[in-house]
Amino acid sequence: MNSLSIKFAGLAAALAAGAAHAVNDLPGGPGVRQLNLHEAATRIAAEISWLHWFMLITCTVIFILVFGVMFYSIWKHRKSVGHKAANFHESATVEVVWTLIPFLIVILMALPATKVLVASKDTGNADLTIKATGYQWKWGYDYLNGEGSGLSFLSTLDSSHRALSNAGAAGSDVPNDYLLKVDNPLVVPVDKKVRIITTANDVIHAWGVPAFGVKQDAIPGFVRDTWFRSEKTGDFYGQCYELCGKEHAYMPIHVKVVSAQEYTAWVADQQKKMAAKQDDPAKVWTLEDITARGAKVYAANCAACHQENGKGGGPIKALDGSPIVVDADKAKEIDVVLNGRGAMPPWKQLSDTDLAAVISFTKNHWSNKTGQIVQPSEVLAARK
Repeated sequence: MNSLSIKFAGLAAALAAGAAHAVNDLPGGPGVRQLNLHEAATRIAAEISWLHWFMLITCTVIFILVFGVMFYSIWKHRKSVGHKAANFHESATVEVVWTLIPFLIVILMALPATKVLVASKDTGNADLTIKATGYQWKWGYDYLNGEGSGLSFLSTLDSSHRALSNAGAAGSDVPNDYLLKVDNPLVVPVDKKVRIITTANDVIHAWGVPAFGVKQDAIPGFVRDTWFRSEKTGDFYGQCYELCGKEHAYMPIHVKVVSAQEYTAWVADQQKKMAAKQDDPAKVWTLEDITARGAKVYAANCAACHQENGKGGGPIKALDGSPIVVDADKAKEIDVVLNGRGAMPPWKQLSDTDLAAVISFTKNHWSNKTGQIVQPSEVLAARK
């Protein structure tokens, strides 16, 4: 076999391998080479899709008619075949026609658009109210009213997907939901009106799910709201739609829509888990127990930036050997974790026990063998 044949054989094998491991459409999320809007799961999204095509077709028809008449007139009445330009001024008829027709077109386009816009802003009479808080770089969900009131959790990009990204994410390693899988999806019941109240803890974010036809900015110090009523069960995906910093690409939204019975069961399960996680901030932990818990907190919230080996990278400071981490004054690291510093965002949304655990973990992991332990009561005192 000559060298040219070998090259062609290698190319064919590479193409076959690429086809075998190609990423497929993600139900409820983006499609491969998608050209149209997402498949609608709500009435509002369906109306938006209809408006999109209505406006596109209307503008296309206007374009064809206007430029068709213009080019026909130019060609039909050109000077080379003996036509002479007419000379007239201030034709009231022409001025009325070219004012009235665009006015009617604008009204024709504005009426259905206004109807959809008004409906999309009507957040009253919601069956369920959830606050979505944007953090760098995750979402916090608090169930405020309706079934499940009192539930609260953070939703973060799945750590395995971040590891794939760090490794280059090539070939068969890439799943269909790449960079859209989270550890805790937002769960809501089907056919119920869900009001989403948005705000942010640090910079401007934006909460949106294309299949629901919703996108609402989340602004620090302000409260905005939107709503959706999913007519389908399943998994639906979105992302932060406002450039919010270097981890912007790693801030997905996953909404899981389930039946009323499944939602009730999920709420009961979450309430049990929350009750089990209620920690007494006055509890005194042993170093072994609190660092074991801290390892889980670190993997879920810190390893994405500081890496599993604690070496960091770029603007992210290394924790392994960090002067602040190994310092005998524990208050220094507590202050950084609570309030943030530089590229490090504040982590006040975590519990006192989780923060004490992850600080104790960093002080006693890698080459940091300080033997120091931070108790939840110390973190609680630092909050005040």
